[in-house]
Amino acid sequence: MFENLTLSFSGIWNSFVSYMTELVQNPFKLLTLVLDLAIVTYILYKFVVYAKKSRMWQLLKGILFILIITAISEALQLKILNFILTAFMPYGVIALIVIFAPELRRMLEQLGTNKLTRYFGIDKDLETKTKEDVYKVVIATTELAKTKTGGLIVIERDIKINDIIDSGVKIDSEVSPQLIVNLFTPNTPLHDGAVIVSNNKIAAAACILPLADDKDIAKEIGTRHRAGIGISKESDAIAIIVSEETGKISVAKDGTLIADVREDVLKKILISNIVTKRFSVEKKERKSKVKELKEKWTYEKPYIGQSAVTALVVNDLFGGYIMKVRVDGKKHYYNVVEGNIIDYTAKQYEDGLINYAEGKLAYRGRILKDYDTKSRYYILVQNVKHNIELFNEEEYNKRETKIHELKLNEWVED
Repeated sequence: MFENLTLSFSGIWNSFVSYMTELVQNPFKLLTLVLDLAIVTYILYKFVVYAKKSRMWQLLKGILFILIITAISEALQLKILNFILTAFMPYGVIALIVIFAPELRRMLEQLGTNKLTRYFGIDKDLETKTKEDVYKVVIATTELAKTKTGGLIVIERDIKINDIIDSGVKIDSEVSPQLIVNLFTPNTPLHDGAVIVSNNKIAAAACILPLADDKDIAKEIGTRHRAGIGISKESDAIAIIVSEETGKISVAKDGTLIADVREDVLKKILISNIVTKRFSVEKKERKSKVKELKEKWTYEKPYIGQSAVTALVVNDLFGGYIMKVRVDGKKHYYNVVEGNIIDYTAKQYEDGLINYAEGKLAYRGRILKDYDTKSRYYILVQNVKHNIELFNEEEYNKRETKIHELKLNEWVED
């Protein structure tokens, strides 16, 4: 077996040496080879980029694994395994075409598109229109919240969700607050399901979304919210959910749900993720600004480097969520309480450098795993509680007296 391997590698090496010698003797052939490799590399690169943005990436990794196993089985003379794998290869090609039919169709559609419009200033008009569409969606969402009308709006981004659009009723209309509100009016034919906004248009209504079935999702979260989380996990789309029971607005992004979002916060999230990410300046410029502004902790500036500890204490006092976002590759923590962003350590950065729209839910347990953070948190929380008690000692004493009386009453009843 090993002799066969040695002979095989020896033959490959000899062929390689012979081919390289031929290339050196014929420079034109070398030039065509370089051009050939460049074109193939570019095509493969674009294919991988597209695959990563779609749901075919996981399947491609599985196929690559099978191909590697096939090559190994052939090299090691594992005849039975190699026979099984190679026997299914012809059928596998047909199966791939069937499985990837929607993705392949979209890829061929995109071959005709190009980005030359950016050099002629057309993108500026598109950026303005995208902003206007975002404002229209926010207006519609606010109207739905005021009347406690249930709504689910999904805004498509880089990953195409044509299969979701195909599940509903095609509309292909300009974005309009009035139309969105009317679509969700109870007892109308299209009110049940999601409205999809794609390519600056209302693409479809009454669309069916995949439901998130994570065990860590609270049981009280309804179907509409689970659908919003589901589509945000399977794609990079942003889902806006309006509760028909409370009228509160929630946003689902990257599989995370932020509940009770105010109108201004919703506008910031959508502008940052849909407009800024699509048309903004490169991130390198932002990173260089952050590096210039980075400072060290001092007594005069106690907020520097204390975001995790501060967020934990604010969470103790006011509840809500602890959120995290990357700034210059490092984690920055802040709070969201009743839809309001609270960040007492934001002063260490210039205005606008912290992109709260990219924030993700942070867990107390994980933050407190760091011994240094845990130690500083315990010291700070005790000091804060002590100062609050001293500041409002009279109210504190009244509260303690009331608690004491309640306990006495319980004992008397027992």
